Amino acid sequence: MLRRSFKTLAVLAAIGLLPAGISFAQDVSQQRIISGLGKLKAAAPVIDVELLRLEAISGTGKQMSALPNWSKIAKLPQMVVEINFENDSVAIEPKSYRTLGMLADALHHPNLWAYKFLVIGHASSTGDEKHNLDLSQQRAVAIKEALATTFAVDPQRLYAVGVGEAFPIEGSKTDAANNRRVQLVNLGVFTQKK
Repeated sequence: MLRRSFKTLAVLAAIGLLPAGISFAQDVSQQRIISGLGKLKAAAPVIDVELLRLEAISGTGKQMSALPNWSKIAKLPQMVVEINFENDSVAIEPKSYRTLGMLADALHHPNLWAYKFLVIGHASSTGDEKHNLDLSQQRAVAIKEALATTFAVDPQRLYAVGVGEAFPIEGSKTDAANNRRVQLVNLGVFTQKK
């Protein structure tokens, strides 16, 4: 499993969706999360989460980086984390709370506390397309809520979007389990709403 995860990461990095230094849950640490998400080199572009969702729905079959708003996301610091859910459910499996805890600790770290983040839920192609889109959205929201309620990350710093099966990992079968993944993207400096 670990070898396959590294292969998946290499594929994602090669097609420009992920920076080379990101990692899956098997070797995730607070420090890796901090360094992976904290490499914002310039001002982040303004991202409209609803436009991302609409583009994902209408852009099925295209590469994520080929869509206008998603191409902006591809340039931002991000990482893929392995969060396991019960089958066809938004219930996060207990073994994934360790990863969520490390993620929350990293988001509370001084190097990341000033940033806002997008949680992107992906699905495999098992089930119908609308169901997968809804489930990926619900799972992204479940992660956002767990980070906010269980781990006290300010919910105003977190945004959630599900893209269903729209962006499978290139070179994998669309129904493969590794397409059920969660991406976290640094959206830039968080400005407190007044």
